[in-house]
Amino acid sequence: MRVADILRVKGNTLYTVQPEQALADAARLMSELDIGSLVVMEYGDLVGMLTFREVILAIVADGGALGGRQVRSVMDDAPLTCTPETEVDEVRRMMLQRHARYMPVLDQRRLMGVISFYDVAKTVVEAQDFENRMLKAYIRDWPAEGKAAPDA
Repeated sequence: MRVADILRVKGNTLYTVQPEQALADAARLMSELDIGSLVVMEYGDLVGMLTFREVILAIVADGGALGGRQVRSVMDDAPLTCTPETEVDEVRRMMLQRHARYMPVLDQRRLMGVISFYDVAKTVVEAQDFENRMLKAYIRDWPAEGKAAPDA
């Protein structure tokens, strides 16, 4: 299974901010939309990711406030990315290795969407459930001892 399959089911709604945007405004947007990340775009290019992790670290560093910080000051400016053709197992490995919860999907330089660790886990569980059902159906239809299997 590929990342394109996840995006096809999930959709490709994107929420973006600009690096000069106030961090407080970005955090408010994340709260209102109930999302865990925003893609940081500048002149049509991906320049970073802002996740709840960076926001929380900024709040702690500023003694419980966001102050006048800009998104640029706390964003991940080298986010982990993948392509629509990347295999889900590879994405899972990459996300686990870097402790990444969100990953932008790029086709060349064009942003196609963002997948989350939840999206990946859900896809893996659904694939395993399907395989499990197929194996159970195969076992249920197994010929009885001493009986020949019907010819096809």
